[in-house]
Amino acid sequence: MHKSDIATLLALGAAMFIAVGDVIQQRSAHDVTDEQVGHVALFLRLLRDKQWWLGSLVAAGGFGLQAAALGFGSVLLVQALLVTSLLFALPLSARFAGRRITRSQWMWAVLLAAAVAVIVTVGNPSHGQSRAGVEMWIWVIATLGPLLALCLLGARVFSGKPVAAVLLGLVAGSLWGLFAVLTKGVVDQLDLGMAAVLKLPELYPWAVVAVAATAVQQSAFRAGSMAASLPAVTISEPLVGSVLGVAILGEMLRPGRSGWVGLGIAVAVMVVATIELAREEATSVEPAPAPG
Repeated sequence: MHKSDIATLLALGAAMFIAVGDVIQQRSAHDVTDEQVGHVALFLRLLRDKQWWLGSLVAAGGFGLQAAALGFGSVLLVQALLVTSLLFALPLSARFAGRRITRSQWMWAVLLAAAVAVIVTVGNPSHGQSRAGVEMWIWVIATLGPLLALCLLGARVFSGKPVAAVLLGLVAGSLWGLFAVLTKGVVDQLDLGMAAVLKLPELYPWAVVAVAATAVQQSAFRAGSMAASLPAVTISEPLVGSVLGVAILGEMLRPGRSGWVGLGIAVAVMVVATIELAREEATSVEPAPAPG
């Protein structure tokens, strides 16, 4: 089996586990307290919640599969396939809510799957290097850092409004995209032994980013309905991961001269389908947000 095929199967498995974990964690973030709390306080309360830990363990299995996929394939390939997590979350949420999936939801689900298939096949993502130099990471911090800080500031200013969930979702998804790129660097060095891995400069930022992304994502889940938070997370993660994969790891999409138009349409369809699926999902089953 070709390495890209293995990466595809592992990424789809990761999407499934992450979807299940997200559904469980989202419910816990709403149920854990009726008080208005900050990111750190919410995260600390969730650490004492058994249901949240169940979701975290399931999601951790997904991240393990994602790491394995990144060992076989490019960030561009793996991150595009992770968008399919919505396809797994859809029937799971419907089952929890005791309802059927609507025809409209099935339509958007099929369009999302088709768009991802086009991006993966027509885009023909290529491998790059697994690690970036210090100069490139300084560029990433200088560019991404202020944007995320502005989103966090905006979420505080618009606290209690749907836009806060969107902004927090963008931060969480961006951090998960960064996490994927750091994971690529760590995974590709595992064959050198644990002693070498512990000396990697990417290892410790990788752990910090994972914790930060988890904490902000829980706040995004709690700040509003899934219609606001989930599309922002689902879209920003592959977007940021792919941009970083191209910009600092040298990965490329190779659709050919005639393939760029189809690729652009597929990306647009993926974004619209993701938003519509999450919106309809939230309208049907989402509990009301905690009082602010």
